[in-house]
Amino acid sequence: MGQASMRKRYTTSFKAEVVQEVLKEDKLITQIASAHGIHPNLISEWKAAALKELPSLFEKERSELAKERAAHEKQVNELYAEIGRLTTQVAWLKKKSGIDHE
Repeated sequence: MGQASMRKRYTTSFKAEVVQEVLKEDKLITQIASAHGIHPNLISEWKAAALKELPSLFEKERSELAKERAAHEKQVNELYAEIGRLTTQVAWLKKKSGIDHE
């Protein structure tokens, strides 16, 4: 058996919990590593990976917000167009039926 097959795998949620614990700065990385039975270097790697990806989370959030705004604007424009069509139809029907005495 090689070294890779003996390596322990950690879930993403576990890694996130450990990194959150590190970011609280209540304990040293070595204390957290000892409490979880993990090498401190591994925790440092997880922290570095999390911090590297942090900006992309905000970019995704901004992108989603822009999509929502565009969809909302499209919907508002469609509703105004429908109001315009209905207003024209009502005016035509009033004129046709003789209700409109202008």
